[in-house]
Amino acid sequence: MFSSRSFLCLITALAVVVGTISHEDNTVGALASKSESLRKLEGHVSNGDTVTIDETSVDTFFDQMAELIKALLGMGEDATAEEVMEEVEEVEAAAGEEEYEEDEEEEEEELEEEEELEIDAEAEEEGDDDINPCEGKKPSSVAYFDNQACVVDNIVAVLEQAGANVTKGYYGEMDVSGREPITENYSDVGLCPVNVHWHLGAEHLSVGQYDEDGHGPGDDHRNLADDARLGFRCHYYDAEDPRFTTEYDWQYCEGMHVGETYEVHWPHSAAGACGTKWQYQTPFYDGVFCVDGIISLDPLNTYEMIGVQGQIFTIINDEEYYRDGLFNGMVVDDEFGADITAYTGSTTGTTRDNEVCSKYTPITWQVDRNCHLISASSFDKMCKDMMEQAADMSGDLYAHGARELVDDYLAANNQMEGP
Repeated sequence: MFSSRSFLCLITALAVVVGTISHEDNTVGALASKSESLRKLEGHVSNGDTVTIDETSVDTFFDQMAELIKALLGMGEDATAEEVMEEVEEVEAAAGEEEYEEDEEEEEEELEEEEELEIDAEAEEEGDDDINPCEGKKPSSVAYFDNQACVVDNIVAVLEQAGANVTKGYYGEMDVSGREPITENYSDVGLCPVNVHWHLGAEHLSVGQYDEDGHGPGDDHRNLADDARLGFRCHYYDAEDPRFTTEYDWQYCEGMHVGETYEVHWPHSAAGACGTKWQYQTPFYDGVFCVDGIISLDPLNTYEMIGVQGQIFTIINDEEYYRDGLFNGMVVDDEFGADITAYTGSTTGTTRDNEVCSKYTPITWQVDRNCHLISASSFDKMCKDMMEQAADMSGDLYAHGARELVDDYLAANNQMEGP
């Protein structure tokens, strides 16, 4: 079967032969210029000379070609040459439209193929992007990081611990010569926040701000509350003021209470998935150790690559104390973040105390010495932001227990003024 394009070519060629070559033209010039098949005569005689051709054979050839064209076009034998040419032009026009449509179809197919390739590439990219690159990065299998006894055979067997006394003028007793905390803003030295969580009461001590004389709802702060150890409290709580006693309708945070004191921590790391949707992680260790090859134990650079911001709040049910962006880091505004202690210490939490110590040390701490009032809605907005992260942060939507204050001999002697 002929394609429409092949059919058109055949019809056109035959029509040209029939309609434009007159068998009465028997000069070599005329024949050679009009029919490629007769051009072979050229070169044997001079242009302008005549040559005798058997007109009977030529007539027969042209008649046969004419009949063939008419048959291919479905025309009667009595059709004239002009009618044949008109039909050829119509076929040519129709074939042109068909060719245009075919070209359009080919272009559409090519576009569809390109779109499919783009979709596949995007799906592959999204597939990779849906895999949490930080999950499981906590070095749990590295024995070095296991908790251990703080003192072995009457010798301190660990490096500096946290949370420590951050009262202005305080210095610990552990000599940590050569290790200095980061005193610049973490963002200025390449660290990004990788988590936010908080503890029930303050793990640090700032005399006159959050200490043993602080108050809050419930019994003695040294007792267990909500199955979590309660740390120090601030001095704002007033049992006669409904702003401290009227519970807030919490939508996102879990187990939180108006009037209570909480210490919020924002771990930062130079090895975080900074600037990506995987920046924030729970547990925070996954975020801290997300990118390999940055944090090193030999040479030791942990206190230069890992830092924590700490800020202490008492929850008040009053929208005048609303602060947006609590999720992003320490509040620095007016009196917030205006008086900071920087020192090197360790990770905290109730699995450590003054007998069992953390081996995730040394890291930098920057702690606000002052306690601040903040609305319950500010905390709830922070929890909402946490729930919207790519990584599952549900394990940090409630308060964790507070480690007991670090003894002086386990606290570093390098307290400095922070940023």
